[in-house]
Amino acid sequence: MQIKPQQLAGALQKNLAPVYFLSGDEPQQLGELADAIRQSAKQQGYTSREIFFADKAFDWKQLNSSADNYSIFADKKILDLRLPSGSPGTDGAKVLAAYCQHLPEDTLLLITAGKVPKEAQKSAWFQAIDKVGCSIQVWPLAGQELLRWMQDRLQQRGIIAEPAAVKILADRVEGNLLAAAQEIEKLYVLFGAGKLNTQQIIDVVADSSRYDVFKLVESALAGQPDKVLKILPSLKAEGIASAIVLWALVRETRILISYKAAQGQGEKELTLKKNGVWGERKQLIESSSKRLSHTALNNILVLAAKADRQIKGQQQGDAWETILEGCLELGSVLVWGRVG
Repeated sequence: MQIKPQQLAGALQKNLAPVYFLSGDEPQQLGELADAIRQSAKQQGYTSREIFFADKAFDWKQLNSSADNYSIFADKKILDLRLPSGSPGTDGAKVLAAYCQHLPEDTLLLITAGKVPKEAQKSAWFQAIDKVGCSIQVWPLAGQELLRWMQDRLQQRGIIAEPAAVKILADRVEGNLLAAAQEIEKLYVLFGAGKLNTQQIIDVVADSSRYDVFKLVESALAGQPDKVLKILPSLKAEGIASAIVLWALVRETRILISYKAAQGQGEKELTLKKNGVWGERKQLIESSSKRLSHTALNNILVLAAKADRQIKGQQQGDAWETILEGCLELGSVLVWGRVG
């Protein structure tokens, strides 16, 4: 059965399907739909979860083995299959078709895939999934759909924005939902819950120098203290709120902590994808995760908490200096143990 993304919540309230197939090239929507399915399954006793990353080297026997590995003492489980290419290949097609013909008990198969070509939807494996399960395709949002998505996202954070302000925000992110989610998070960090007017969004989102905030963090990750020392004062001089700079530092630190905690290549790739880490930034995260210990990363969060208190006037000191210390720590320039 094929349904639209907005129909999933209602479908989950009725019953869980044994198989879900989510596809498309919009990672923010895919991630949120998958999270909703996993949460619903958890509430119904699916407490065990296995993740498989079906790249070119994936052995499809692993999926069969896990599906067949049933014990009377075992919890209900989720088989979380990542299919980045959108196609399972010859071996995978056979395995998925056979799986749907002989569904294992107390097992939910959740497949998250890239965009599936229209012709592939006529294939035996896709039809087999569609017959016993639920398939959802996501598409980039535009127009009124994008505005509604952003309005809902703002409301989830307790932010009430003028329609004109939402339109400006939509124009700036150009349909990129991951960027939109990040911008909304920054607005929440800066202004908190409550009413938000057009000028507030223009001041934060429309400022092209916002990209320099991410350049600052990338320079820190790359171990380039000279650039950090150049960019940070520039951000301060341009009037960029220290809370926004702090948000970017904390976000990158938490991504690194999650990445280091991920077990196996599949989970690491998932962590990167969920956080919108692509291209050269993937290499920065990989190299930084090897260079930075858990102790160092936790110390950056301690520094961030200190800067947050300074921004709010709850602790003496200059928040910008504390943020600088955190950035240099991220670049392994400082030695742990300097938090005051």
